[in-house]
Amino acid sequence: MQSGSVTTPFGRRPMTLALVKRQVASTEISSNKTADKWKVFRDACEARTLLGLQDRALAVLDALLSFYPETDLRQGASLIVFPSNAQLSVRAHGIAGATLRRHLATLVEAGLIVRKDSANGKRYVRKDRAGDIEDAFGFDLSPLLARSEELAQMAQQMAAERALFRRTKEALTIRRRDARKLISAAIEEGASGDWGKIEDVYLALVARIPRSPTIHDLASILEEMDLLCAEIVNQLDDLDISENMSSNDAHSERHIQNSKTESTDELEPSSRNEPGAKAEPEMQPLREPLKAFPLSMVMRACPEITMYGQGGTISNWRDLMAAAVVVRSMLGVSPTAYQDACDVMGPENAAVAMACMLERAGHINSAGGYLRDLTAKARRGEFSLGPMLMALLRANGSPDRQVG
Repeated sequence: MQSGSVTTPFGRRPMTLALVKRQVASTEISSNKTADKWKVFRDACEARTLLGLQDRALAVLDALLSFYPETDLRQGASLIVFPSNAQLSVRAHGIAGATLRRHLATLVEAGLIVRKDSANGKRYVRKDRAGDIEDAFGFDLSPLLARSEELAQMAQQMAAERALFRRTKEALTIRRRDARKLISAAIEEGASGDWGKIEDVYLALVARIPRSPTIHDLASILEEMDLLCAEIVNQLDDLDISENMSSNDAHSERHIQNSKTESTDELEPSSRNEPGAKAEPEMQPLREPLKAFPLSMVMRACPEITMYGQGGTISNWRDLMAAAVVVRSMLGVSPTAYQDACDVMGPENAAVAMACMLERAGHINSAGGYLRDLTAKARRGEFSLGPMLMALLRANGSPDRQVG
């Protein structure tokens, strides 16, 4: 006999010392302890990876539990079931004999059941004259009762790991989408930079995702995809800053020139009412700027744009404006049309308009033409974001609010 193992008293199967310890522990169940057998079974199903069990082994365990007449496993009660292999096979959905024996052994090795063999190795029950069970030989379910808390903790651990895997997978999917759209937008708009090289890095990362990834695979690739997205955003931000500085310089120059002209007029004495004075065209009143709305209300009305935010979230106006640029490209709105909207409405309100258009994308034939029409109305002072947001709030089931 090999060191570290013993055989059963009947010499049928080798048994490890760990199994012996678990069998001893199964006899040391606290007094009056009970557990719902199907709750314990569900926990074992959840923890099957940690227990090293296959689905067929769990089907055999299900069949074994069906032979125990009570719903609760109770300390002090006889927890031995003694079905024949033929009966077990029927309740385990017709599993073959050899397969049945292999999975029974797996359940024993996993420490979920214990064999209680008779002298001849048969399974049967011995009853007294009153019909009560005096002794039984078969499979002891005591380990399930003894390990009920442990199995519940293992099930919770597996549920937490699955939730982490799902969240990581979703985060990677969003990051892939972000990187792909940002790269496409940069290439489409002719932004300066080696976007071909960045796209090669992106494709190499995507190619590394296995068909059946582990949490470690996903976490590693997600970290690198995060770095790639951050690098892309930094490059685009640098370009925006450079362009804004050039635009601000030109605007400042015009402002200085206009200020000089206005200052001269203000210092000159007015002569509009003097006889013979040349009539000047009446100045057009400045249009009232579009009303700004709280970001929280915009997000309630336009939740779809959240998935285009960095990391799948939008927490400030900068995030919303960055997401609007991605949506603009996706909807096919030209850069000039969007820039015109920003100039007339303001960048925040233009981003809100894009978010509203995304919510109604299925009903808009030409997003570019639609935005230009809104811009033209805003330039004439005939457009307000309020009715659009109000309609979307109602459509999304939010409580009606007066948005002006």
